[in-house]
Amino acid sequence: MTWTTLLTEIFDLISPRSCAVCGDTLQATESVVCGVCHLRMPQTDFGKNPYDNPMARLFWGQFPIEKAAAYFYYIPHSDTSRLIYHLKYHHQPEIGENMGRMTANALKPYRFFDDIDAIVPIPITGRRLRQRGYNQSMEIACGISEATQLPILKKAVRRIQFDTSQTRMKGWQRKENVRDAFQMLTPEAVEGKHLLLVDDIVTTGSTVIACAQELCKAGDVRFSVVSLGFTKK
Repeated sequence: MTWTTLLTEIFDLISPRSCAVCGDTLQATESVVCGVCHLRMPQTDFGKNPYDNPMARLFWGQFPIEKAAAYFYYIPHSDTSRLIYHLKYHHQPEIGENMGRMTANALKPYRFFDDIDAIVPIPITGRRLRQRGYNQSMEIACGISEATQLPILKKAVRRIQFDTSQTRMKGWQRKENVRDAFQMLTPEAVEGKHLLLVDDIVTTGSTVIACAQELCKAGDVRFSVVSLGFTKK
């Protein structure tokens, strides 16, 4: 038994951790999701072919896309969707970091991160950041960074407007909702780079597209995309 596991067991005796999906008590070796729920999670296999999969195809012709992958298929109102709900609305940022690390470790065997220069988490508006206390995409990015040692560009771009929830919007409405929503801050930091854009859920890809198109203004920028979930249609 490692010291980390021993300390986790001690803390669990004081304040037991629960699975973000089913609510059962987590074992010392488990993080965020219990083993049973993890096995039941509808994982994608996008890492096997990151250049051509349903998620990558959303971005073809929209910006210079290299690779795209998501850890699991996101199905609204499913058990797995509780992960995202707790992350965004129940003040559990640790879900993002742990799931980001888990996603990165799943993609590393496919050498997904080998030629990427830096990570850019999709930003949220200042108002939403003050309300929530954190940006869920930044938390996911922190987990990916820890697993890959890639730097995070925290001030490359900001979100300046259109923070309306897109949950119930159709494709064209999502696209209009994020039109001109981002402003690049440091073009010199991204020029000529291969950037990894990180989001929590990709559905139509409209938010990622809008952010990438703004960053493209720096010149000679390539992109890959990672999210926790990809909405299965």
